[in-house]
Amino acid sequence: MTIVHDRKGRAKGTDKEAQLDVRVIHQRNVLYIGTGIRVRRTEWVAGQVINRLDASTLNERLAIIYKKVGDEVNAAIQEGRTVEADEIRSRVFEVKEKYKPGDTLIDWISEQIPLLDISEGTRKHYWPLVDKLGDFGHMKRWQDVTVEHVYEFDAYLHQCKKMVNGYAVKAGKKEEKLGNAGIYNYHKCMKALLNRALRFGKIQSNPYDRLKGQFKRGDRENPEYLTEEEMTAIRRLELERGSVLDIARDVFVFQMYTGLAYSDAQAFNFKEYKKVGGVWKHIGTRMKTGVSYVSELLPPAVAVLEKYGGEVPKVGNADYNHRLKEVGRMAGITTPLHSHLARHTFATWMLSKGAKIENVSRMLGHTNIQQSLRYAKVLAQSVHEDYERARTGLR
Repeated sequence: MTIVHDRKGRAKGTDKEAQLDVRVIHQRNVLYIGTGIRVRRTEWVAGQVINRLDASTLNERLAIIYKKVGDEVNAAIQEGRTVEADEIRSRVFEVKEKYKPGDTLIDWISEQIPLLDISEGTRKHYWPLVDKLGDFGHMKRWQDVTVEHVYEFDAYLHQCKKMVNGYAVKAGKKEEKLGNAGIYNYHKCMKALLNRALRFGKIQSNPYDRLKGQFKRGDRENPEYLTEEEMTAIRRLELERGSVLDIARDVFVFQMYTGLAYSDAQAFNFKEYKKVGGVWKHIGTRMKTGVSYVSELLPPAVAVLEKYGGEVPKVGNADYNHRLKEVGRMAGITTPLHSHLARHTFATWMLSKGAKIENVSRMLGHTNIQQSLRYAKVLAQSVHEDYERARTGLR
């Protein structure tokens, strides 16, 4: 038995995430038991997950799965049973091969989420769906999965409060409702799970197939962003050094002048950057998508690193976004601050400085195929030239 990475070779030659499988060789038969854990080639070294914030957790989970597989293989040999991958998989993950008529949609979804072949970052967005379906209460049985009930579920989501750490988020005295992006993500997760149920024969059709285009993420064509004056206001805002608001502001500034998403900023490693001509440069890979991006550290980002000894402060996403709202209010900015707003702002700001759209796409590591076709041929040097134009105004 051993654990192998990317057994099908689909990520070969790239740094995209690929699944880790437990490989069992018994009497010349080779079996693979998927762990559901996906990492990049550079994050799997000598049988251990490294260079990730969740490395310790993933290694513990791998150890548990590996032991369970070993126990099931030994049990099958001792009892004279054939060592079969499907049986081992069902025992290790306690998957029911056949569901009783009384099994509910929510029960099935709860059992399937851990088995989805997705990244851990994506998986965490699926779990809140279980609670929302339970509170909604009208899609408990398989026969309840209808177009009408999906519409009702959408209406229910529009009435739900936006929660952070168990508390309702307030805008002034009013409690905020779930936004379009949040509601869209619930539908996106639900649709994916129902497609899985369709493949398993749990339902005859997926109601979302009849509702294409009905549930939208929001106005993605015109994302919100900060003006250059607002960017400066945030940088110059006087806050108590080392306070939670000061740290949140600094992380936001770092994102705002690097274009890094929250997860990439939190995983930032200064050692990966090389100083070329007095400028810190790096070609990295996004944690979420595995797509490469070209990065340079502009003066405001360098200032943040110098303040924290070459590191980006670690902050929880929910608390971080909550504190940013207060930072924005203190800076006199009406647009509600959130971590991804920094990324939008970076892109808009770079374009205002004359950067080519293809280069901005490369800086951000976008996955859109049409953008990819345009910027795939853009050389890293061309991106560096755009950074240099932007840097001129910051000195």
